[in-house]
Amino acid sequence: MTDTPNWHIVGDWFDNCSCAVACPCTFAQPPDNEFCESVLFWHVTKGHYGDTVLDDLAFVRVGRWDGDLWGARVKGQAGIFIDDRADDAQADALAAIFGGRVGGFPGQVNALFTGGRKVIGVERAKISFEITPNQSRWGVDIAGKVKAWAEALTGPTSNPGEYPRLANAPGSETGPGPQLVTWGKSTACNVDAFGFKFSWDVNSSKHIPFDWTGP
Repeated sequence: MTDTPNWHIVGDWFDNCSCAVACPCTFAQPPDNEFCESVLFWHVTKGHYGDTVLDDLAFVRVGRWDGDLWGARVKGQAGIFIDDRADDAQADALAAIFGGRVGGFPGQVNALFTGGRKVIGVERAKISFEITPNQSRWGVDIAGKVKAWAEALTGPTSNPGEYPRLANAPGSETGPGPQLVTWGKSTACNVDAFGFKFSWDVNSSKHIPFDWTGP
């Protein structure tokens, strides 16, 4: 990574997955049934990779891993969608950062896949998404391929407009720091892409902001 430029990205991350609420990974525990099928979404609100500006670009990973993300011999396969608004330099930068090839926290996560981690496909796509300002609802659509939506958890003792959140998560997928997990529940998690075909409609989802630098 000696020739890797300095980079910094800030934005929103969420996932929808096959595990029950609340997501075991966030507590540094193995996934339900020892595997996780999921949609992972990132929106870079502001960022750069060297001189390449990455503001307002999205990135989606779909796939499966087997084993404990924070344990030993985890392995996985994934397909990735890169925002079709990105030019070639931006697309390459996003793939390098989120693929863990240029350090930072994604590099630390990539190193956890001691059993192997394979990208089986990459596509440019129109990525439609929404994250409400109070994190009451979030989701992403890629026509005919991905539909992943969730709502923040509420219940009979909830205060109106307030949602359950967790600080200092021992297994935060966006790394250490002041990130705050907002707990949600999938209303849709459907994937038909890169050979993956799964549907989880009443399972875990969560939103966490990220702020990463590298290399």
